[in-house]
Amino acid sequence: AQGHGAKGENIYEFQIEFLEPVEPKFLCKVTQRQLNITVQKKESNWWERLTKQEKRPLFLAPDFDRWLDESDAEMELKKEEEKINKMKIESRVPKDPFKHLKKGYLIMYNLVQFLGFSWIFVNMTVRLFILGKSFYDTFHTISDMMYFCQTLALMEIMNSLIGLVRSPLIPAVVQIFGRNFILFVVLGSLEEMQSKPVVFFVFYFWSVIELFRYPYYMLSCIGIEWKPLTWLRYTTWIPLYPLGGLAEAVCIIQSIPIFSETGKYSLGLPNPLNVTIQFSFLLQIYLIALFLGLFVNFRHLYKQRKQHLGPKKRKMK
Repeated sequence: AQGHGAKGENIYEFQIEFLEPVEPKFLCKVTQRQLNITVQKKESNWWERLTKQEKRPLFLAPDFDRWLDESDAEMELKKEEEKINKMKIESRVPKDPFKHLKKGYLIMYNLVQFLGFSWIFVNMTVRLFILGKSFYDTFHTISDMMYFCQTLALMEIMNSLIGLVRSPLIPAVVQIFGRNFILFVVLGSLEEMQSKPVVFFVFYFWSVIELFRYPYYMLSCIGIEWKPLTWLRYTTWIPLYPLGGLAEAVCIIQSIPIFSETGKYSLGLPNPLNVTIQFSFLLQIYLIALFLGLFVNFRHLYKQRKQHLGPKKRKMK
């Protein structure tokens, strides 16, 4: 090309024989100080050197700001391949037309449950610590809202079954059916149990746990993570689950003599066997199942805590 250089106004030219084939088309950009030529490799692989001749031409200087060694080049190629593969996979996966509807449903569900358990927690706290009410009327003042929240919680099992959420099914079934058994069968069917102080502790521990769980899930639906809430979600269960399990166990133990006396829910088999299966005996078996269920939930929550709050792997530079 005609230009003004070291030899003054002259025709300047150069020739480079690359180590491997390149694309025949290249991009040229002329500035006041230099001529930039961008050449693309035909195959994206590592070159030991730029030219076939081992000795680099004197006029050829590397741009160290853009220099990549072999490991860097492999990393860049790998990232590029992963990006292309991801785009291919995303293009193959059909878009869900009900995505926003599902997200809206999950947000509303978690919001309603959060408001319900917040009402229970605030009501119990105010009545006991500010108004000075006793433990004995907890069931009569709180049960309607607890019935509503725990009945609505059955939707969590359905959400897991149909794939709306990624939560495993078994821990959800264990917790929800365990709570509903205590609420509807033990407390709801025995008036003698409804005035006992243990009801306060059962309801209180249940509500405190959900104060952090439902807001966490609600924010997760819209892609927001608040670190203090995440820490509370995966930490408060450590003291609260044992305390809640202990309160439920006390509730079962106190109800066994009442079920034995009244014979409620006991099953009498026809003659000649003349055998009666006492519901109180089934409750004793349920006590064992209660602690097994706690173990299942403990294991699940421990894995989740390790995943969300465990030490992060350091990135290789």
